[in-house]
Amino acid sequence: MLYLCSAETIYHTMKAKPFVKWVGGKTQLIDQLEALLPADFDQWENVTYIEPFVGGGAMLFHMLQTHPNITCAVINDINSDLTTCYKVVRDNPKLLVDSLANIQAEYYALHSEDAKRAYYMERRAEFNTKELDELRNSTLFFFLNRTCFNGLYRVNKMGLFNVPFGRYETPTICDANTIFADSKLLQNVEIMTGDYTETITKAKGNTLFYFDPPYRPLNATSSFNDYTKETFNDAAQTRLRDFCNQVQEAGYQFMLSNSDCKDGFFDDLYMQYEIARVLATRSINANPAKRGKLTELLVRNYAS
Repeated sequence: MLYLCSAETIYHTMKAKPFVKWVGGKTQLIDQLEALLPADFDQWENVTYIEPFVGGGAMLFHMLQTHPNITCAVINDINSDLTTCYKVVRDNPKLLVDSLANIQAEYYALHSEDAKRAYYMERRAEFNTKELDELRNSTLFFFLNRTCFNGLYRVNKMGLFNVPFGRYETPTICDANTIFADSKLLQNVEIMTGDYTETITKAKGNTLFYFDPPYRPLNATSSFNDYTKETFNDAAQTRLRDFCNQVQEAGYQFMLSNSDCKDGFFDDLYMQYEIARVLATRSINANPAKRGKLTELLVRNYAS
């Protein structure tokens, strides 16, 4: 028997967590990131916490639930479909849950893989019209995220979502508890859409930036940073370093994650800052032999 969710589902308090699957999500690294926060972070007062590349938001949800001295939080992403989802989760969780329950019921009612694939392609085409209201756009964003291949978000040069069907029979499309928990936590979070450099206008007093940009590929075949139609190349990485310098000069603290490229690119780029290496598990490589543990960089403008 299939149990479908609705806004009338009995809601039990639970921890907020990312409501979307997101490549490069930081859930597995939370403990290591937490350990590398400023040593006196919990003694800071009236903290402003800023994530200029929010992505799936694992670090955001952790920080807001772990550090009550954060009194102001700001998130940003250039992906407007993603930031619209955050806004709908924050402002209209009941409408979103009802809408997701409906699309989940429609999907579950299809009993063949061919029928599910056809439904997926129809919804993907609808999503790519870019003519939807915020609720429908977010509903389809959730649906595609749960039913596409590996939960990837990838677009072509025209900005159209192009991930193939994932062949999942009964994926959880509507997770009411998570949506309501996230909505509660997001009530006092400001959501921005656009270039990350605009976030510095929100910094004040005791501010910590956490940067989780599109990662620099480890080699020519491992690139996956097509979250938007704009690429994040080495020039973009250098521009981000320049922004980190601006954050430093303004007197704010930052930590930044990126890939541990073996060519010394980041060691040179961030040579004036603290660089640590943390262990992560990478699982999206098409070649299973290339999945597994590897190191990532964590750059900070403060000593631990």
